[in-house]
Amino acid sequence: MRCYDTVLPDIKIIEPKVFEDSRGFFMETWNASRYVEWGIPANFVQDNLSLSSKGILRGLHYQQPNSQGKLVYVLQGEVFDVAVDIRYGSPNFGQWVGVTLSAKNRWQIYIPEGFAHGFCVMSETALFVYKCTDFYSPSSERGICWNDPDLNIHWPVVEPILSEKDKQHLQLRNIGIDSLVIYEDK
Repeated sequence: MRCYDTVLPDIKIIEPKVFEDSRGFFMETWNASRYVEWGIPANFVQDNLSLSSKGILRGLHYQQPNSQGKLVYVLQGEVFDVAVDIRYGSPNFGQWVGVTLSAKNRWQIYIPEGFAHGFCVMSETALFVYKCTDFYSPSSERGICWNDPDLNIHWPVVEPILSEKDKQHLQLRNIGIDSLVIYEDK
């Protein structure tokens, strides 16, 4: 396994070791002791799985309070995955990282608490896995509009398919501080 830093130091890309032969392949998708060495917490409490079609964009989502860290990866298909630093006071506030995750590259991305997350499906369909550090809390659910001009995310789709809820999200600049995670310098 390899772990790579991104331009945002808290976001990690994990490249699991894959054992492949004529029968198929085997890989570990989570090993607490190995991931903790890279600064990824071992306290995941909920796993989620979504199936989406080409052009669907889910996000940008976060919870506050009850912020969730996420370890995400694709079982089938390909997505463009994005994490945005929304920790008020962070030196990286409003900056984002985008990574292509696919069943072919088998990469994972770790997104800690305090980041909004979203992805856009680039293949016909995609099976997407989320490991979360806190439980889903409907009353804590928040979002940022996917095409916020201040963020200038380079999505691979011009007119994505959005949920009604995602169509209503505000730009980051219009979200009150009480609805953001406060940055705590380590």
